[in-house]
Amino acid sequence: MSELSEPSDVTTLTIDGSQPLSIKAIKDVTVLCDTVEDRGGAVVLRVTGAPAPGWTDGLDVALVTKWERVLRRLERLPAVTVAVATGDSGGTALDAFLTADIRIATRSSRLLLPFEGEATWPGMAVFRLARLAGAARARRAVLFGLPIQAPEALMLGIADELTETPDAAAATAVQRLEGLSGKEIALRRQLLFDAATTSFEDALGPHLAACDRALRRTAEEAA
Repeated sequence: MSELSEPSDVTTLTIDGSQPLSIKAIKDVTVLCDTVEDRGGAVVLRVTGAPAPGWTDGLDVALVTKWERVLRRLERLPAVTVAVATGDSGGTALDAFLTADIRIATRSSRLLLPFEGEATWPGMAVFRLARLAGAARARRAVLFGLPIQAPEALMLGIADELTETPDAAAATAVQRLEGLSGKEIALRRQLLFDAATTSFEDALGPHLAACDRALRRTAEEAA
């Protein structure tokens, strides 16, 4: 389903969404997370492909649960994550794409919520699409399975950039963010996640604690 490579300080994973969800896919993402948590560096996810009809045959909720858990781990990595979508991307490819900090798509890309039987698949891609684009704007894709074309994905904030040269765009994104702390990126990411559901009063403490850590780090570097 996917192929893992580890050039220098960038860990790269290719995910083929045309293949059914499998234990191998879960292991591949687990290995990626283990590698990044151990060595640091950035992550590049190359995603493409969408499931064919019948893709859920033999699938059970235990496997889906493991997949969603490893995606959540990927989403919380102490590293910058860049995803590049080419062509049609659905299923596991769409799932992985939506977890990334920076999401790049080719101009001909389409993001697809796959069908299972009589409706679209109700996995956590629905949650992430609604969080990124808003429920009203994600409605047609979630309810009816209508493809999200690349220009629309850019307009909705689901994609951050469109390109004709995905490899170069990914490399540029990684280089642009070189030097940022993966641990601090993870902290800022969590503050963003929490902002949607946390009151100002409840959010104030964690934000002040983050500010305090940043000031202490600056003082230590200046000493």
